[in-house]
Amino acid sequence: MNTNSTEYRLEGDGASIQSLPKISLHDHLDGGLRPQTLIELADEQGLEVPAADADGLAAWFTEQSNSGSLVEYLKTFDLTTAVMQTRAGLARIAREFVHDLAADGVIYGEIRWAPEQHLARGLTLDEAVEAVQEGLEQGADDVRHQGGGIRTGQLITAMRHADRGLEIAELAVRHRDRGVVGFDIAGAEAGFPASRHRTAFDYLASQFMPVTVHAGEADGLESIRSALFDGRALRLGHGVRIAEDLLIERQDDENTYVSLGPVAQWVRDREIALETSPSSNLQTGAITAWGDELVDHPFDLLYQLGFRVTVNTDNRLQSGTSLTRELALLSDAFGYDLDDLETFQLNAAAAAFLPLDDRDELAELIQDGFDEA
Repeated sequence: MNTNSTEYRLEGDGASIQSLPKISLHDHLDGGLRPQTLIELADEQGLEVPAADADGLAAWFTEQSNSGSLVEYLKTFDLTTAVMQTRAGLARIAREFVHDLAADGVIYGEIRWAPEQHLARGLTLDEAVEAVQEGLEQGADDVRHQGGGIRTGQLITAMRHADRGLEIAELAVRHRDRGVVGFDIAGAEAGFPASRHRTAFDYLASQFMPVTVHAGEADGLESIRSALFDGRALRLGHGVRIAEDLLIERQDDENTYVSLGPVAQWVRDREIALETSPSSNLQTGAITAWGDELVDHPFDLLYQLGFRVTVNTDNRLQSGTSLTRELALLSDAFGYDLDDLETFQLNAAAAAFLPLDDRDELAELIQDGFDEA
């Protein structure tokens, strides 16, 4: 799979979307493997894969992921995590991950992953984090040597159905000066609210560690409420079901009149970023309440209402996508132009888990890049 091989250009001015500077906030390490790498690592470890060639394996992932269910979608990760159990494997995957981001025009990427899922072959939690950081740094060095530039940060994820939240939170804090920029919880959302990990979130707050929480994807407003209240989330992973707290009062030929419920009002007014992932949201059924095509996605309504929307890939392998492609799909669906795409990137820069000066620097790089487009 090479999602960068297609040339995506904006209608009208013809700007190349791939060449624009971009920021990726929601991108899973175990959802971004190169199919050929997966095949090679599986062969080294004596594991079977459902297809013998890279194109066939990429097609298998996409087919398996188009289930309309987050639970079924997550089953594809059994295969990817199986080959991510050694230091060398983790480092290689992380290094290639950075190469692929840079090739897609990403200048800053936050890479999330759950170390607790990568201990089957004897690694400790700390060794796993160190291996990924080694790969990320090697990848960034490679990009610099090729005349480019990219910065990355790890988001350490705890699995919400497990009981290791505090342990993983402590892991994140231990590595905060060695590549880790924030904390996340992920996995099956329904039935596993952020409140299950309240002790971990209390600890993270005491350490001033920023938090994003998967919420509003496979569950609704109560999940989002728990992410905000129990998790003190500064961003919402996906968050699209915040649209359930919007009441469309009336529409005419030119305008839609909407009132916001208390949760939506809080998220918008506090500029809590929504880490939307359009293709993934379709695959997992996150937008079923509004339809089953991209044009039905509440993204545009949230954008028009002033929510801090960002565009992400979630899992590039499962969705057969790239950040460039996601932006192109949204542009086709809603008629976005260069200014809109710049707004999405500036939203992401403002929401990045970086110091203010670094976020301002990212914003300047984005503005300069779009001015040159």
